[in-house]
Amino acid sequence: MFSGFYTAASGVLMNQRALNLSANNIANMKTPGYHSKRLLRTTFEEELVRQENGQTTPIGGGAPISIVAAEASTYKQGMIEETGKIYDLAINGNGFFVVQGEDREYLTRSGNFTRDEEGYLVLPGIGRVLGDNGQIQVGDAGFTIGLDGRVYDAAGQERNQIRLVAPENYDNLVFYDNGTYGVEDGAQLNRVYPDVYQGNLERSDVDLNAEMTRAMECQRAFQSCGKALTIIDQMNQKTSSEIGKL
Repeated sequence: MFSGFYTAASGVLMNQRALNLSANNIANMKTPGYHSKRLLRTTFEEELVRQENGQTTPIGGGAPISIVAAEASTYKQGMIEETGKIYDLAINGNGFFVVQGEDREYLTRSGNFTRDEEGYLVLPGIGRVLGDNGQIQVGDAGFTIGLDGRVYDAAGQERNQIRLVAPENYDNLVFYDNGTYGVEDGAQLNRVYPDVYQGNLERSDVDLNAEMTRAMECQRAFQSCGKALTIIDQMNQKTSSEIGKL
């Protein structure tokens, strides 16, 4: 009886998290450069064996209890859309912009930048965009950015080059708010040179139809597990009542 309770309870928790992820993906459908996230599942038995001795082969044939293994992003290229705004930038290919925040450097595909009071290119709420020669200052007299990411002032003089990086292993990325990422300590970042489109934005890779379908599936599964918990609880109460009469 208790095994059934734990199985149903794990189903409730798993589907609640999966539903939250789908809802978050839908909410970020219009966030530039956002990559949809997925829930990776495993079983309690597999996770226990893995943590005990590093094996990944499950023991036995039954695995009634599911747990969350990780949350993963898809990292699929989103559609590039022209905006005509000089501060908007889009990466066509592999790589991330690097933004200097208050406490760390952030990686992002979101190129909806603007200019701060000192004339630096910034990602609102996060920090200043970094180039190979430090923070990128664009001033107020106008600037252009070439396909190779080189930044030119109004007189056509090269001032900097946008720093674009990619992790050696995408599994080392840590997701933060507002479509930003970090890397685990010791993880390697490589300098990359994809095309950079000025006056364009990369849209999110969220497929609304797929996310709505996934959300409905999770909701139905959540409701089914909840009903199972209610039935098991009623059975436990009835069994206790019968035992008390003996």
